[in-house]
Amino acid sequence: MTTTLLIVRHGQTAWNKDLHFRGRADLALDETGLQQAEAVGRRVAAEYQPVAVLSSPLQRARQTAGVIARNLNLTLQPESKLVDIDYGEFTGLSPAEAEAKFQEFYRAWLNVPHIVRFPHGESLDDVRSRLTDLVRQVTELYPNQQVVLVSHQIVCQVFLCALLGIHNGHFSHFRIDTGSLTVFELDQGRATLVTANDTAHLKILAGS
Repeated sequence: MTTTLLIVRHGQTAWNKDLHFRGRADLALDETGLQQAEAVGRRVAAEYQPVAVLSSPLQRARQTAGVIARNLNLTLQPESKLVDIDYGEFTGLSPAEAEAKFQEFYRAWLNVPHIVRFPHGESLDDVRSRLTDLVRQVTELYPNQQVVLVSHQIVCQVFLCALLGIHNGHFSHFRIDTGSLTVFELDQGRATLVTANDTAHLKILAGS
């Protein structure tokens, strides 16, 4: 009984370009992000047959997921477990601002991220715990089917760690671009990575 997860990172926002800590800030896609959403929506509809589209409740993810769902004639399902990591007091800061205001936390995030809990926010372990619950839920609900999960960079990176059985401290070793597609097949608890950070559908966009 194989369940296929089509994990999509939402399209670009202004804060993606400026490298702010985004987290729970409810940002909209910019023009490039909207184009990326259309491209990944066409890609998924052309090559896969998902039966459900689940999305982080944040606007940038919902916009991306809405395009995918429309291409598939499906109804978007908000899923709180896919929401971005809560950066707490880091939310909205640039890296330079974060380092100036929270030097110890910022340097720990760069060097030993798996031990960091953001002030009034989450840790990578918190993200992994809710994703593990979601994978269990999805595999029970959608055996032998394909499901789209639209989320955020950190969440997608932790997804890779969790499904491959890798320590959270290695999450940043995985590159996950905006509008990218990562595919896993799950069979009786065993996860097989089919493709990671696939952006072939974005090559036609101007400036790619």
